[in-house]
Amino acid sequence: MMVDRKSIKGRIFTLLVFLQASLIVTGGAVRLTGSGLGCPTWPQCTPGSYTPVPHQAEGQLHAWIEFGNRLLTFLLFFTALAALVLTFKLTKDQIKNQKVRLLALLQLLGIFGQAILGGITVLTDLNPIPVAGHYLLSIALVAGALSLRFHIIGINLAEVKYPLTALIRLQLILTIAVLIIGTIVTGSGPHAGDEKAKRFGFNPQIVSWFHADLVIALVAITGVVWILSRETKGILYARNKFFILAILIQGLIGYFQYFTGLPELAVGLHLLGSTIVWISAWTLFKVSNIDLFPGRVKK
Repeated sequence: MMVDRKSIKGRIFTLLVFLQASLIVTGGAVRLTGSGLGCPTWPQCTPGSYTPVPHQAEGQLHAWIEFGNRLLTFLLFFTALAALVLTFKLTKDQIKNQKVRLLALLQLLGIFGQAILGGITVLTDLNPIPVAGHYLLSIALVAGALSLRFHIIGINLAEVKYPLTALIRLQLILTIAVLIIGTIVTGSGPHAGDEKAKRFGFNPQIVSWFHADLVIALVAITGVVWILSRETKGILYARNKFFILAILIQGLIGYFQYFTGLPELAVGLHLLGSTIVWISAWTLFKVSNIDLFPGRVKK
């Protein structure tokens, strides 16, 4: 079933991961430029038009930034459709490869879910709950696209034993918690995407501290995994070393933006960093070849 990652088929699955990740970054650009309501209606951009129109009240720049993000979703849809077709062609044993086909199908369904969430976000004037849901669904879809790519192209696996299995599970859980709390920090801060957008109402300083505490805990756990795996010098050690580097850089950007009043460029880099951290965390988890829930090691 495995294909060459440099072949056209292999590149489709790599492109799918890239576009899923890119949607997070472009969505952040929409918010940071105040373009969240550049297209004030959905599924149309403006009443009576699916594209921006000259002289609309929101301004051409904001309109095209938001519309560009919508166009990326269409490109992502066709890429996911191609990946689904390829997956069915590459997996002839329906029972054995049912999980792989489901992963490909969920990519397509997830994009429809993103479109619906995007519509809810616009129609609720950028309520922070669907905005956070938009991001977290993208995180799930990135993980799904990575898993699909690993199934199709292949991945080198490490032999992991206790206590590393427990620590790696904790790593992933803490990473997810960091990302979730990050959406609350974002939803409580100033960059809402539009001046009229609602906020969660939490104290930004308190939720930022809690977010930072979780990151510190994640760095500590990752450091322990690095120490325990360094004797092997294998794939797990290499992946974990990259993961801890990504976390440390992300933490530095986080502290910089916190103490400099959340400049847009720093916030954008932090969002990009969160995507890289998540890709690193999920790849590390897949390399470990363990279940999320304790009790058994995958065969």
